[in-house]
Amino acid sequence: MSKNPKFYIVEASALPEIFLKVAQARELIQTGEAKTVNEATHIVGISRSAFYKYRDMVLPFENMMNGRVITLQLLLHDTPGQLSLILNLFAQRQANILTINSIVPTNGCAVVTISAETIGLNVPLEEFLREMRETRGVIKADILAGS
Repeated sequence: MSKNPKFYIVEASALPEIFLKVAQARELIQTGEAKTVNEATHIVGISRSAFYKYRDMVLPFENMMNGRVITLQLLLHDTPGQLSLILNLFAQRQANILTINSIVPTNGCAVVTISAETIGLNVPLEEFLREMRETRGVIKADILAGS
């Protein structure tokens, strides 16, 4: 891998099968379902050399963001208590809010940007984002950045 790697977020269905199998093998090892690399690679049907070639290059998105800072941009309906619903979700999921920025609402909608640490998150990041999107009054919720 180069000294300055470049990252992309790619839908899993667009990845070559080998990358998905490497991720599966890593998960088997991390969960203890496989005791060795040899066992994990045998279970998923790849060679050990393929595993070692790609193991540090393929990570589930939630693992990349674990313990890091994410920045979310939310488009919300401008209704009383809407921001409180969002902040409660952060509290329930134990995400530590670092900053909150908002612009003056227009046309009944407000744009809010929230940066938070995800180290204490008690659900996978993808589930947290899904819950955010399903919260009443949320029109759109996207991750802008992560570090």
